[in-house]
Amino acid sequence: MQTFILAALLVMVFSLLAGRVQGALQEVLRRRPAALWLAPPLLTALFWSASLAADPAPSELLAIVFCYTAAPVACVWLAGAGPPDRPATLDFAAIALLWFPLEFPAGAARLIAKHAQGFLHSVAYGIAILLGLILFLGFRRIAGMKYRTPRTSGDLRNTLAGFALTAPVLAIVGIAIGFIPMPHAATAGPGKMAAAAAIIFCATALPEEILFRALIQNLIMQRFGETNRAFLAASVIFGAAHLDNGPQALPNWRYMILATIAGYAYGKVFQRSSSILASTGFHALVDFTKHFFF
Repeated sequence: MQTFILAALLVMVFSLLAGRVQGALQEVLRRRPAALWLAPPLLTALFWSASLAADPAPSELLAIVFCYTAAPVACVWLAGAGPPDRPATLDFAAIALLWFPLEFPAGAARLIAKHAQGFLHSVAYGIAILLGLILFLGFRRIAGMKYRTPRTSGDLRNTLAGFALTAPVLAIVGIAIGFIPMPHAATAGPGKMAAAAAIIFCATALPEEILFRALIQNLIMQRFGETNRAFLAASVIFGAAHLDNGPQALPNWRYMILATIAGYAYGKVFQRSSSILASTGFHALVDFTKHFFF
């Protein structure tokens, strides 16, 4: 049941890459904007269903999930249906309300049994990504998100060129500052590596590219212009998001340095490509390489 729920979330997220599905969602929200308010109860019901497959969630937690999904909806509702002339302050507020509660869950984790925390955190992460797409792709119709399938073979070249140019820099800097050890041969078998590649792509690279490139970087550049300063700001935000990640002591400044460099490279590939899948593939290649070869 847990696998089915996670797969269903992935199917919903990936289905929005299709132009017809995006168009249908946008048309529904254009004709009936109030339908946006169906998202909080429906997503809360999805979380409740997931909790039944792991550990039944108390009513207090369901109330938190409902408030979590309703708060960013309220922000974009007040900002109005898209497409906007430029991103509003409330757009950035909505992104923060989607991101920070998952990054810093505070006391919510204590309401979940320990054995269910990993699964329900994954469900919450999937719900956040799906809601973000509904809000900004469907309702606000923010330009430049590039949440679509590639339109040119140049995207693959951008992915591979980005990795070829950036991976050596990340390796040299990472070893020099003590973040990663010297490279070694992979010890896992092909099956395990293939499964890990799919998980990294779907559960790490794509969600982070949606948040940090399609939303944060894209909105910063639409608001303040496509400048190197805007690129750098988005990269530093991405880097700072890794300060609370291990394995080193927190705040993990080593991780921030590497993530800032990587974020700048991901951002360049995102800007030069027709689809978010280009920077997602690049991101996944970097994470995969670090996981198995360092």
